[in-house]
Amino acid sequence: MESTFQSTILVTGGTTGLGYECALAIAAQKPHALVLICARSAANDAAATINRATGLANVKYLHLDLANLQGVRQFTSDFTAARYPPLSAVVFNAALQTVGKVKYTLDGIESTFGISHVGHALLFHLLLQHFTPNARIVITASGTHDPAQKTGMPDAHYRTAEQLAHPDKESIKKNTGRQRYATTKLCNVLWLYALNRRRAEKDLRFTVTGLDPGLMPGTGLARDANPIERFVWHHVLPRILPLLRYLISPNIHAPRESGQALARLAIGDDIAGVSGQYFEGMQAIKSSRDSYSVEKQDDLWEWTVCFTGENHAEKERFNELQVMS
Repeated sequence: MESTFQSTILVTGGTTGLGYECALAIAAQKPHALVLICARSAANDAAATINRATGLANVKYLHLDLANLQGVRQFTSDFTAARYPPLSAVVFNAALQTVGKVKYTLDGIESTFGISHVGHALLFHLLLQHFTPNARIVITASGTHDPAQKTGMPDAHYRTAEQLAHPDKESIKKNTGRQRYATTKLCNVLWLYALNRRRAEKDLRFTVTGLDPGLMPGTGLARDANPIERFVWHHVLPRILPLLRYLISPNIHAPRESGQALARLAIGDDIAGVSGQYFEGMQAIKSSRDSYSVEKQDDLWEWTVCFTGENHAEKERFNELQVMS
């Protein structure tokens, strides 16, 4: 089946919520592209559901666990072996927000940071060899990374990537799961800018953009909340979106609306060639003050390369944005 397609578009976290709606929009608009929705589970048989909705057969589910870096490596090996068409877009959308005790990935790093940033960064480097020259990298960020937006979340606080990956007792005591989420979303934007600078320095033609999809009641972010909070999140708030926009913020959306905005960054003709920009919905906006810190960008980039690279040669290749020969 895959040989009939001209290109591949990959969406992480693509089986539910924002990722599902993004994949649905892409699949409908790009019938000649193979859309791979990648997640830990094939929730609700999402690929078949999208194919039925569009009347096409261009969506396929692949298992991907971003909390397991060896699993990410196996995923990319399987991707190469499958000989899929080249990647014209990759949407790094999967995320996690935890409450209560700190959780860790199989690689021993804090799970919010590990899934939302580290797993995606390794996936990027390993898939780079499969990109088309003008491929697009799209990162789902969040307005919660910016204290100036007063989203109601604790302020993002970035000291070092190492501290986020392996928080000490003091950090664990001070930082709640909601703050770890906001800080990880700051990392998404820091890495976007770090990658864009290096891309431009090497005159590479792929692009990288980020999106704040806004608050989206009903998505899977509340899966670790208590039963009452989950009920309100999934069954009450989605029914009163106009009221929430009036009382709280206009940047509150149904997942379908934000999914279409995310899909636009991956395939929209008006976004072709745009790189290093951060969007809220359909509009390019400024991100947080801290996100423009080159010192923080470089700390995150260098730590990530060092942690994800298996040996000196691979770390050098990751750092220089080189493909495997």
